[in-house]
Amino acid sequence: MPTSQPPLMGQALPVELMNTVFADRHGVHDALTGVDGARRWLAAVAPRLDAPVAAAADRVTGDDLARLRRLRDALRRLAAELTGDPRAAAASAIGELETAVRTVNEHVYSARSTPILELTGDGGVVEEFRTTGPPGELVIGAMAAEAVHFFGRWRDLDLRACLAPGCVLYFIKNHPRREWCSTACGNRARAARHYARHGKPPTTR
Repeated sequence: MPTSQPPLMGQALPVELMNTVFADRHGVHDALTGVDGARRWLAAVAPRLDAPVAAAADRVTGDDLARLRRLRDALRRLAAELTGDPRAAAASAIGELETAVRTVNEHVYSARSTPILELTGDGGVVEEFRTTGPPGELVIGAMAAEAVHFFGRWRDLDLRACLAPGCVLYFIKNHPRREWCSTACGNRARAARHYARHGKPPTTR
């Protein structure tokens, strides 16, 4: 049976969100097709979120899910533009680059969390967070802000589309010799090249 869990590759959060569209031997999958799937993915990345955002991650609603998917699609459109992505299976539901930029910017204005100082009963001082808006909007606003910081480095961002057979993931090229999102994809690409040269079927996922 196909898995419903996308890979987490230690990439920047916007890349991890883009990669909630992923593929295995059964085809292309979307980890954000339901609220439960969104909550599972958010729980997996929660250790990398600010405390108030992580606490809100298990409270996303159906409306929040639609916004999260829309943000994800906007990021995939930006990634396709930046990488010159030729993969039809990886194409975003958002076709226009201008729409993708506008979508990210709109989501930045979702709920916010602001750090403040609070006095404790014993005369100490601690950091607390004051949030505005529903919990799910706080999560989406944080993700959109991360995306702004990420894609704001447009000319210096070495983002790549993984061109291994069947893959629809993106990754940051963090080593001069890195060509694929994972070792498994590298193996598949080499097997496909071997098949093309020698006529032997490549190994599957």
